[in-house]
Amino acid sequence: MEEGCGVPGTLPRTWDHLEAAGHICILKDAFDFESPSEIANLIAAENVEAALALHLYRGGRLLQGHGIPFGVIFGGTDLNEDVNQGEKNKVMGKVLEEARFAVAFTKSMEEMAQRQWPHAKGKIYVQSQGIATVPNPAFDWDAFLQRSEINQSADNLHVFLLICGLRQVKDPLYVVDVFSEWHQEEPNVYLVIVGPEVDPVFTREVKAKVRRTAGVRLIGEMPQGDLHAVMKSCFVVVNSSVSEGMSAAILEAMDLEVPVLARNIPGNAAVVEHGVTGLLFSEPQEFVQLAKRLVRDPALEKEIVANGREYVRTHHSWQAERDTYQRLVRMLEGSSGH
Repeated sequence: MEEGCGVPGTLPRTWDHLEAAGHICILKDAFDFESPSEIANLIAAENVEAALALHLYRGGRLLQGHGIPFGVIFGGTDLNEDVNQGEKNKVMGKVLEEARFAVAFTKSMEEMAQRQWPHAKGKIYVQSQGIATVPNPAFDWDAFLQRSEINQSADNLHVFLLICGLRQVKDPLYVVDVFSEWHQEEPNVYLVIVGPEVDPVFTREVKAKVRRTAGVRLIGEMPQGDLHAVMKSCFVVVNSSVSEGMSAAILEAMDLEVPVLARNIPGNAAVVEHGVTGLLFSEPQEFVQLAKRLVRDPALEKEIVANGREYVRTHHSWQAERDTYQRLVRMLEGSSGH
């Protein structure tokens, strides 16, 4: 069966799971399509028999009306932001009517979706993200520091890593000013922002800000193995998003035994238990207080890391995720008339 996955590059794992079951997948970014007719052309040209979309609005609306069975994975901004816009809400309800199934990362996302669209009851499956990290063993941390223009000995260095696509919902500048003040007191702490340039206008704003801010660096997108190697070598992984479905970077950090310092929003609080599997902050000042605490308290860091790793191993099994997606796609297969 040929599987067309209308999924942005944030879910290559799902693609991986489906290929392992013998499906041929085409991975496309929803942002690359202007209209459903372009999708119709793709479906015809590639003989696509079924599709899977990430994000109920961005991906899902493109798959309506083509006559191929499809499923949807909630992204986060669809349930947290788009749902409040009447027109988008209506479109998403229609997408759910046509979708054969929808996947929510958490129970609370499922409940939110059912409240909005009661007709979707029975169609929504909860499957947390499965995590498997593969740091590149040949990665050169010292060369990375040089490239980031961090001329400090790696021994006494504390690199805080913020991984995100450069768009407003990720709010990468939220802690930049307070971090910079701290760096001026303690020059061995650095904030490094890593990620693709998603929104060109916002990217320019971030670049301009970082250029004039001491102790903060910006690095473009990296291959996953290299990124995992950077995470493993950094001191803390930071998440400062305004809205989040379930942050893969947070879970990957836990898997790699790196402490997590995340903004206290529902998506993050669903996976980070404050003081147990990570630390949550509600405003920039608190972020710095907690960051300093981690630097000064190795016992706390050790405990959080051990709990975080245990949490990921227990609740974010890569194999369980694989089983779920393979089972759900069989539903599409059965309904595509092939």
